[in-house]
Amino acid sequence: MFNAAVPADEQPRAPDSLTGWFEPLYAAADGDPGHLPWAHDGLHPGVRRWLESGPDDDLLHGAGRPAAAVGTGLGDDAAALAQRGWDVTAFDVSPSAIAAAQERHPGAAVRWQVADLFALPDRWRRAFAFVLEVFTVQSLPPDVRRRTVAAIADLVAPGGTALVVAALRPPGPPTAGPPWPLTEDELDLFRDEGGLTAGRRLQGASMRGFAMAVVEYHRSR
Repeated sequence: MFNAAVPADEQPRAPDSLTGWFEPLYAAADGDPGHLPWAHDGLHPGVRRWLESGPDDDLLHGAGRPAAAVGTGLGDDAAALAQRGWDVTAFDVSPSAIAAAQERHPGAAVRWQVADLFALPDRWRRAFAFVLEVFTVQSLPPDVRRRTVAAIADLVAPGGTALVVAALRPPGPPTAGPPWPLTEDELDLFRDEGGLTAGRRLQGASMRGFAMAVVEYHRSR
């Protein structure tokens, strides 16, 4: 279930504050997922659903290959990837989020890093065999969907996979947020803007009345 929407005075107000507002939110939450509008206490249900669905062994076992956890927040999903042998770089724009993730997972073999999705290191471009995207797109305003999707997709290496977990809504005006669930057309931006090919798709449990999609996207070699 989603937590309550972020109060109006904490929401992004201008293009130059697209990501800057996350730090005050995470700082105020002080590591408590109940104070974040997209967080879950533990592994995200969509990621758990995917792990239990029997994905290819190549995806279940990282064998030391590089993986990125986008907008990692409190880090539960990143820690789960590391337990499966991925060499995980987990990043978030909020220093407080990264500090909370490190405190929450002190023994995790994860490279925790403060980084802005819209200003990532050049060396990360198409560098990861697996990219985990859970609700980052819908935590940002709908008018930057294309830019956000393109930035995430650009992390996926040739032959790599992105696992995208998103809540879906019917076509029409966006709902109040954040988060702002995606339409099917917006989910397709991973194909149209990101140059990825949709693969296996799961339907997860509904969240606040919205269907949850869990989709594997692949980049050709």
